[in-house]
Amino acid sequence: MGGGMARRLLRAGHRVVGYARSEETLRRAEELGIRTAHSLEELAAALVPPRTVWLMIPAGHPVDETITALLPHLLPGDLLVDGGNSFYRDTLRRAATLRAQGIHLVDVGTSGGVWGEQAGYCLMVGGEQEAVERLQPVLEALAPAPDRGWGHVGPVGAGHFVKMIHNGIEYGLMQAYAEGFTILRRKHEFGLDLHQVAEIWRYGSVIRSWLLDLIAQTLAEDPDLSDVAPYVEDSGEGRWSVAEAIDLDIPAPVITLALLQRLRSRDPEAYGDRLLAVLRARFGGHPVRRRGDAR
Repeated sequence: MGGGMARRLLRAGHRVVGYARSEETLRRAEELGIRTAHSLEELAAALVPPRTVWLMIPAGHPVDETITALLPHLLPGDLLVDGGNSFYRDTLRRAATLRAQGIHLVDVGTSGGVWGEQAGYCLMVGGEQEAVERLQPVLEALAPAPDRGWGHVGPVGAGHFVKMIHNGIEYGLMQAYAEGFTILRRKHEFGLDLHQVAEIWRYGSVIRSWLLDLIAQTLAEDPDLSDVAPYVEDSGEGRWSVAEAIDLDIPAPVITLALLQRLRSRDPEAYGDRLLAVLRARFGGHPVRRRGDAR
């Protein structure tokens, strides 16, 4: 569990013990008043059975590795929460393994980022009804309000599935904003102030959103994004969303193209574009721009 989530729970009166592999992270947590453990064994010993252990770690092998290391220190009836962006099929596999040992798994797709500590976190919860009810006081404390911003969406795996699609939608929204502001910026003769436009759109517009709030903040600080490389990471959810759409025979062109644009941003050589330029020259006699030519 991240420091922001832990602090929000502490303010709500919950008892929290934190563990991280980094001693620096543990030191910062202690400075913020969070009780810490320096091993998984110490963490399990510090909690009163039946225990709830909340994981917030990168998807994939780190989750499996951590669960394997935790299992010797857990007992039947303990509850494990995966609040990271795990692939839902991995969650189903892990839940079956844990269930055989009497340990509950609840998957909580979590959105809110670094702002969640103040505004609350959006929580998409999958798991058995009994386990989710047991976790409910924690979910209510983490959410924006006890009665909104969180919900039990279905059985184990459903929380991570809903979060996966949430992030796929996020890809499309971000791409649309990026393209729109690029078009505005390129219309040089109007001399548009992009920060001003973002601020206008934030109020009353049908495209107002938290993402637009963040764009306005960014453009106020550095409208030219002068120190930002045009390289966009992805953490997997967009890929999984596209693959799921294909499996379900559902067209999802916006999410798919947004993912492809992220992949395109990582190609500093643009070999395919260079090949296209040469092909046009070969069959049509079109000029080819060379490196260093003025645009």
